[in-house]
Amino acid sequence: SKRRPVMIHRAPFGSIERFTAVVLEHTAGHLPIWLSPDQVKILPISEKYADYAEKVCDLLKNSEIRASIDSRNETLGKRIREISLLRVPLIAIVGEKELAEGTVSVRREGVDQGSMTAEQFVDYIKSAVAEELKN
Repeated sequence: SKRRPVMIHRAPFGSIERFTAVVLEHTAGHLPIWLSPDQVKILPISEKYADYAEKVCDLLKNSEIRASIDSRNETLGKRIREISLLRVPLIAIVGEKELAEGTVSVRREGVDQGSMTAEQFVDYIKSAVAEELKN
């Protein structure tokens, strides 16, 4: 008589979950910009720059970039630290100088990238995403 082997397979994770787990483990939680759920956090230095932060956020969202504003009543240093711990890849800081010049100060994964206009920032993000996807 013929015997047929039977394999019992149990996968505790689905393929998407396995992929996500591998990426998170490989990158130590530092997701690429294109995959990060929160690509940009905008930090107004104080409440009086909230309108400018909102304008920058709207421009980013209209450019299909996932952005949000962190205007909590905490020190700027504490907000930067907490956002870094959340592994948000890009931080845009807006204050008096940025408002006067129509720019944002950009930090990427803890490294200062300098000041750029909001439109230049959109181009910067799109080119960074294209570079990540190319590799």
